Amino acid sequence: MSLRLAGRVDPQHSVPMRSTLDMTPDANPASAARTRPALGLPELATGIRSGNRAILAQAITLVESSRGADQAKARQLVQDLLPETGRAIRLGITGVPGVGKSTTIDQLGMNLIEAGHRVAVLAVDPTSRRTGGSILGDKTRMQRLAQSPAAFIRPSPTSGTLGGVARRTRETMALVEAAGFDVVIVETVGVGQSETAVAEMVDFFLVLLLAGGGDDLQGIKKGIIELADMIAINKADGGNVDAATRAAAEYQGALNILTPASPNWQPPVLTVSGRDNRGLDDLWRRIADHRRIMTATGELAERRRRQAVTWMRDMLTDRLLDMVRETPAMKVRVAAIEADVAAGKLAPSLAVEEILAGLAQARGAS
Repeated sequence: MSLRLAGRVDPQHSVPMRSTLDMTPDANPASAARTRPALGLPELATGIRSGNRAILAQAITLVESSRGADQAKARQLVQDLLPETGRAIRLGITGVPGVGKSTTIDQLGMNLIEAGHRVAVLAVDPTSRRTGGSILGDKTRMQRLAQSPAAFIRPSPTSGTLGGVARRTRETMALVEAAGFDVVIVETVGVGQSETAVAEMVDFFLVLLLAGGGDDLQGIKKGIIELADMIAINKADGGNVDAATRAAAEYQGALNILTPASPNWQPPVLTVSGRDNRGLDDLWRRIADHRRIMTATGELAERRRRQAVTWMRDMLTDRLLDMVRETPAMKVRVAAIEADVAAGKLAPSLAVEEILAGLAQARGAS
């Protein structure tokens, strides 16, 4: 069974990459600034369209920057590249730590590459709100995929904010699509609300689970089940096959009593082994079936339209917060309002009204 999907990418994007690991100074904006001059928008856009990996990494670093000038440049870059985006298969994968996400993505990605696809993996890496630290270890766990010239792995820290993850991941998706990657996998760690954000930016949302945890249906929240376009019980190998099969039947029963998100798709439950490469062909065939059905019914196009509007609204929220932080007259005022809220003197709802009124007054005066 072929893993290849028809009409996957423009011929201009089929040039093999010269390098595989995104292990450049681009992951550190300060280091990047020391090692190469900043490119202009035309050079960035041209480099990305030609599949230049170093320029793609530099552009993603630009997207992830918190500097106002960089953000303005990143917004225009995404706009310039918009005609080259939208053709990729966007796949979200989540699962708790230890479920075997990296092993499964590594093997699935290699299968897809052997079938002629080019695969980008965007790993949303949780960041400590207290220290700002993150692990960013996906490249070491996806060793074969990291060595392939047809793959690109980019771990991105959340910086402690879910909204920031959504915005940066969407923009990064646009960049890797413009660079010719026709399968984009967004991986989340599966321990928080980032799953909801990722499900709202992909075409297909896959939840990986394990068997053998006692009452298996207690191992996942109803909300995650409702988000899933498919559930895969991983590590169905060795002596765990029977337990995985039983767990799959239980989850399928749970899904059958829920109203599916689409009238044209009933989420299936499969057993797979990322380690042994079992069931992954069937998994991808189901993803291809979903895409074919959603395209034929117009649901894919409608889903993409809704996602674009959600992206705009999320960015509007971010920009409004930036305006509050960056307006000099508001800095002291917001600090005082936050102190009143913390002390229980002011309700958060009224505090928001005061901030908005103050912002409007400050912007009008300027």
